[in-house]
Amino acid sequence: MPAPIRVMSVFGTRPEAIKMAPVLLALEKDPHFTPIHVATGQHREMLDQVLDLFGIKPHVDLNIMEPNQTLYGITRKALEGLEMEILAQKPDLILVQGDTTTAFVAGLAGFYAKVPVGHVEAGLRTHNVYDPFPEEMNRRLLSQLTDLHFAPTESSCENLLKEGFPKEKIGITGNTVTDALLSIAAGLPEGLPADLPQISPDKRMILVETHRRENLGTPMQEICTALRTIVNDFTNCEIIFSVHKNPKVREVVFPALQGVERVHLIEPVDYTTLIRLMRASTLILTDSGGIQEEAPSLGKPVLVLRKTTERPEGVHAGVAKLVGTDQSVIVSEASRLLSDSQAYQAMSQVASPYGDGRAAERILAAIRHRFGIDADRPRDFAPASGRG
Repeated sequence: MPAPIRVMSVFGTRPEAIKMAPVLLALEKDPHFTPIHVATGQHREMLDQVLDLFGIKPHVDLNIMEPNQTLYGITRKALEGLEMEILAQKPDLILVQGDTTTAFVAGLAGFYAKVPVGHVEAGLRTHNVYDPFPEEMNRRLLSQLTDLHFAPTESSCENLLKEGFPKEKIGITGNTVTDALLSIAAGLPEGLPADLPQISPDKRMILVETHRRENLGTPMQEICTALRTIVNDFTNCEIIFSVHKNPKVREVVFPALQGVERVHLIEPVDYTTLIRLMRASTLILTDSGGIQEEAPSLGKPVLVLRKTTERPEGVHAGVAKLVGTDQSVIVSEASRLLSDSQAYQAMSQVASPYGDGRAAERILAAIRHRFGIDADRPRDFAPASGRG
């Protein structure tokens, strides 16, 4: 057998770690690879929770997080740290995920070192460079630096083809978040953990999670006003709002919603608790990209608190709907799903368009093919036609 391929996987935030975990674990089991896991620590506590959950131990931790960090600081510290590690570890491939500043900087570092880059979850686009910011520009720039594009869906593949990237460098893999979700959810008990608000069986629970930069300030106030209206209009509903650590989120949410009857404000939860919350919910309101992808696998309709989404597959399949942050639109769409059982079933009984739990398998097969180990390319992912 030829020398194992040295794959340096770089991640720095909780969403990256969740989506990279199935790939990292698969790399560790495949004798064709020598994995080198590098955590930048762009997020700290939330990242470590996920690594512990999946039993992943980084070989290198750059530990760049600092109070009130800026994009400039994240970029500088990550690039300097990765320069040293690439020189020391001499990887054959650098693997990144998504659209964080960590992912972009790792791609740039790979380019500077003339090391090929593989991009997990490639090809997502909103076509507005400031929405989301800085993620849309991060992923566009990262595509230019990438040798192997692992597009999660046909739609993301089409985006890359329209931008001129050759099909032979693109594989449609499905999204690794489905791999992660299905592997963890299978071992979780029903209901909510005892330390969370307990929702009465005769009540319906709405889960809320919102944190994106473009929703800070006035949009966040609109969201909070909408939630007050919904909980007042539907007395058989309770809201659990997982409030992000960002002070700019908290300075709006707590004054607006603390003490409101049947609204429960909780601290950010670990990934297993998030899955249990999603599974126990009737409806989810979020601006989170990961939750947009995860909820359909659990049969939960999603109202997306954004004007655009780089994950249109859920909207096209009918499992998600863009509602923005206008309070009247949020109230109208939530009310429709809470009062119209046919409308609810139409959104909840659709197979997930995002993945089938085999994305990591396809990614590793594509890497083996790229390095001449496997003769054939893996088959592209195609979503099922019915509810899985």
